[in-house]
Amino acid sequence: MKQRLSAPSDVIDLAKIPGLDAITQADDVLQIGAMATHAKVTASSLVQEHCAALASLAGGIGDRQVRNRGTIGGSLANNDPAADYPAAVLGLNAEIVTDRRTITAEAFFKAMFETALEPDEIIQAVHFPQVEQAVYLKFPNPASRYAMVGVMLTRTAGEVRVAITGAAASVFRAAAFEEALTSDFRISAIDAVTLSAETLNADMHASAEYRAHLCKVLIKRGVEALSA
Repeated sequence: MKQRLSAPSDVIDLAKIPGLDAITQADDVLQIGAMATHAKVTASSLVQEHCAALASLAGGIGDRQVRNRGTIGGSLANNDPAADYPAAVLGLNAEIVTDRRTITAEAFFKAMFETALEPDEIIQAVHFPQVEQAVYLKFPNPASRYAMVGVMLTRTAGEVRVAITGAAASVFRAAAFEEALTSDFRISAIDAVTLSAETLNADMHASAEYRAHLCKVLIKRGVEALSA
């Protein structure tokens, strides 16, 4: 609404619906309610124990006012190209639960400010499976704290996932980096891997080529962090 992308005739506040902001865990799956604020995700001991990188990501969103008002469900439904949560959802292979179905991360994000949600469909929760290791690194815009580039790097048995936000019209996985790191989880394994700048964002803050370079820098830092 603030960006003039939507002008609804009515606005309904979901904040007081019981359970929509709950954070729970069953087996190896962490469930975060759609109305859980960024501050609540950051402070949750369940989130910290399940995936410290997710708690850290939430703590780096915007400023204190934003973290106490913004929600994970709102961020995902909006799908801002520079938002942090989409990288977490895609990198951690999460599922989005709505009032009518469950949507995989791979199928959820479509394009800039566009998702698989129907016009009257509401996100209820997000399910995060357990991963062995995860780290989120971002280069924030100094004013907005939005990610000029943000990288979620995760490891599970036999798979490395690299999800990038801020660099393109929507969050995406860096397949070439994933393949190289799955085979050999060392910085040297991606020395020859490059990311094309052809489809990346270029604006007053950074060129597409700079963003491509920054993606690789952050991926290398992520590998270093998880190898320490």
